[in-house]
Amino acid sequence: MENFQYTRDNVPLQIQTDNYERLREDRGVCSPAVVNMGPPVYPQVRDHIVWSIFNTIYMNFCCLGFAALLFSIKSRDRKVVGDLEGARHYGSTARCLNVTALVLTILTFLIMIILLAVGVLQIYNIARQEAQDQHNLFQGNGK
Repeated sequence: MENFQYTRDNVPLQIQTDNYERLREDRGVCSPAVVNMGPPVYPQVRDHIVWSIFNTIYMNFCCLGFAALLFSIKSRDRKVVGDLEGARHYGSTARCLNVTALVLTILTFLIMIILLAVGVLQIYNIARQEAQDQHNLFQGNGK
């Protein structure tokens, strides 16, 4: 085997930098940078306690508002302890219960209003029919 020495011209992939001026390296100018990192910032966990209290007092459809309040309190307790995943889970459950209680209560009120309006219209129609019958009876007897 031959002992062959590679020179600068024999290596095809080597980039020749003879034509470029070398940059000066100033080693004394650089100062270390200190970055103070505080505690990690986590997204705030919502416990929906105010919404749960509102639903418990005003829109407690089948005690869903009360159940939402219990889960909101559990979520707040988990948040105080530092269990953010547990707090997020209980907060999500409280939100679902609040939405369900709100929707069911609104639907109940709408159905009651519709039934009341239909009942009033029926009573009005019956009263009008009775008045018409009375009028026809009175007109028929007078002749």
